[in-house]
Amino acid sequence: MLTIGIDIGGTKIAGALVTADGTPVRQTKIPTPASDPRALEDAIVDTVASLMEGTSSSGEVLAVGIAAAGFIDATASRVYYAPNIAWRNEPLRERIEARIPYPVVIENDANAAGWAEYRFGAGRMHAHMTMLTIGTGVGGAVVVDGQLFRGGFGVGAELGHILVEPNGELCGCGQRGCIEQYGSGRALLRFANELAEDEQLGAGLRAARGADGRIDSDSLKRLLSEGESGAMSALTTLGEWIGRACAILGAVLDPNIFVIGGGVALAGEALLKPIRESYIQHMPGRGFHPEAEFAVAQMLNDAGVIGAADLARQHYEKLHSSGR
Repeated sequence: MLTIGIDIGGTKIAGALVTADGTPVRQTKIPTPASDPRALEDAIVDTVASLMEGTSSSGEVLAVGIAAAGFIDATASRVYYAPNIAWRNEPLRERIEARIPYPVVIENDANAAGWAEYRFGAGRMHAHMTMLTIGTGVGGAVVVDGQLFRGGFGVGAELGHILVEPNGELCGCGQRGCIEQYGSGRALLRFANELAEDEQLGAGLRAARGADGRIDSDSLKRLLSEGESGAMSALTTLGEWIGRACAILGAVLDPNIFVIGGGVALAGEALLKPIRESYIQHMPGRGFHPEAEFAVAQMLNDAGVIGAADLARQHYEKLHSSGR
């Protein structure tokens, strides 16, 4: 039996039919009508219908999971707030269930991706996992004793907003010094542009500047792929900040493993090494506390739909076991 996973981003909606072992068997993508909640609702329903065209009967599908960036309530049914989509206190599960013949569960996109890693990826076999997703910002997910942590209001695990630098850079959340300002892809780009002024390390970075006198993300990716020394130094700085955040999270959550995801994680060991070293340097009880493992996420771009689909399967099984 299959479940449907839908991952709603600011620019596209990805959907997939997913097997019980986390394998997508049919996938689709359409643009996101982010400014119109009703059009977005239609797009979700159309995505479900498109995926159903690949099945022999509607009975093959058990449930639908929808992942979206934003604050989701503890019942996994209502979107309190979405930063890139016009949802404000939106009863999304109720609206979608009224239009499709399947039970629906709503989940934060980072939680869904983290759950996919826990169930089928780098975090499998670890009952306590913390995932940091390093993209434009910093996302996160926490699994505690095999359960996805959501918090009392459903909006827990906003790991990008833990404080790592008092009175530091201003964050989009309104606070200063969040790890999102030091451990994200945007931070990496800032570090590279700052290092371009360094006489010893900055030559290669300066040569990559565009007409505006800045290094853009594509140029930085190229330099990292070439192992250019200035770019690698910027990556090391990024890793040091992420490692500091992991030490803070480790003191609270004590995970067996940290999984690092997002586009920057494709740097692999070049990023994990400074993360690991900084984590050990900043961990409480250094030398006496067991050290967590570090791994790069394995599910890549499919993590959101796979995690959402698996959470939908759990939701269906819970409803079935309660006789609903």
